[in-house]
Amino acid sequence: MGGKCAEIDVFPNATVAEYGLIDFDENVVEKIMTEIFVRGPVAATINAEPIVNWKGGIFTDDSHSQMTNHIVSIVGWGTDPDTGKKHWVIRNSWGQYWSEMGFMRLEAGKNLLGIEGEVAWATPGQFTIHNFPCSEDGKNCNHKKVVDTEHYVDPSTNMEAVQRRLKAASGSLRK
Repeated sequence: MGGKCAEIDVFPNATVAEYGLIDFDENVVEKIMTEIFVRGPVAATINAEPIVNWKGGIFTDDSHSQMTNHIVSIVGWGTDPDTGKKHWVIRNSWGQYWSEMGFMRLEAGKNLLGIEGEVAWATPGQFTIHNFPCSEDGKNCNHKKVVDTEHYVDPSTNMEAVQRRLKAASGSLRK
């Protein structure tokens, strides 16, 4: 207990380069999978009430409301080897003691708990390495004399790398 307070040396200020919503239609599952594959996790709204005490396993109960009240990250997907059903792998913000080490699995393609109804993606823009108050639009972070900045490179713009990942993924799916 006790001790001295100190400022945080590394606390980057980030900007968003681009963002968007995934249209909810008959192809939403494929669209979400593609976005995760190409750019990484997506944010999704969910009705959290039925999962507050969820202990684990694949959530398949379609009797709950699709009215959402919480945001989670969909970080991946899988297929149940026993049933052959696809499911989302979801990361929650409730800590590692919730469900399966802070993650859960939820059946995909049924918009259970409203998970597929409002899904957003984003890519980071420039960001500072050290704590520096950037303006909301990030314009004052461009001055090298003031602060060092880094720029995120969107992996989806490197088509050669995307093709390599697709080829590797299709090879591993055949095994």
